[in-house]
Amino acid sequence: MLQKNCIIIHGCPSKPESAAEFCGHWIQWMKKELISRGIKTETPLMPEPWKPVYENFKREFEKHKVDENTILVGHSCGCAFLVRYLGETKRRIARLILVAPWKVLDTKEADTFRRTFYTFKIDETINKRITQIVMFTSNDEHPFGKESLKHYHNSIGGEIIVLKDHGHYTFSDMKTDEFPELLSKIVE
Repeated sequence: MLQKNCIIIHGCPSKPESAAEFCGHWIQWMKKELISRGIKTETPLMPEPWKPVYENFKREFEKHKVDENTILVGHSCGCAFLVRYLGETKRRIARLILVAPWKVLDTKEADTFRRTFYTFKIDETINKRITQIVMFTSNDEHPFGKESLKHYHNSIGGEIIVLKDHGHYTFSDMKTDEFPELLSKIVE
């Protein structure tokens, strides 16, 4: 059996001071848990995520091996990056897991960086190149997050898991850095 690998892409904080939280919370706990189970796990720090540029994210991301045994996990704007990347490159992967997926649906409300980062057409054939798609949301997710999830799900399908009182899946919402529900979906 070929070895699975996992790459987790963090979200995009609104300001540089928030970057540590967005790149931390459950992501570092997950990396430790997966490595202890023999799953090679990468958690790249994306360049200037508070003003995301797709091409810069892509350049950093492509330093890591992505193949049919790869599990990709995105949080918030990391989901948008992964969906855009998979649509653009037509890569085949084992699993795509979107945690609190975010997409700016009304680009008039977004700053220039986010408007450019989120403006892309979702390739609806992505699900034909992925063995499994899972999306996590919460009963108390922001309304824009709930709309984003619907947008992704209507485009690429997948299983939706709703967890109670997890908000946008940040430490301040979850009150923990542990995320066993995601861990079980990755290792199953």
